[in-house]
Amino acid sequence: MSQSGVVHVRIDPATKAATEKILASLGMTPTEAIRLFYHQIAIRKSFPLELHIPNRLTATVLAKSYKNQDIETFDSPSELYASSDK
Repeated sequence: MSQSGVVHVRIDPATKAATEKILASLGMTPTEAIRLFYHQIAIRKSFPLELHIPNRLTATVLAKSYKNQDIETFDSPSELYASSDK
């Protein structure tokens, strides 16, 4: 198979590093992962992952968490469980 097609992607360095670490643990290169992804799209004739649009509440909570707003932290699982009883 001719390997003449080129895909150029820009991605933030932290996401790239985290992803490449996971791929390496699977014995897979980024190029192999992208080829696999493209093959799955071609075979299925659709996007190979299930995507969901979050409802308004979930979207709001996620947006706040990305900004470190309204975040609770716990020192142990028992503290977490106790907080849900309040």
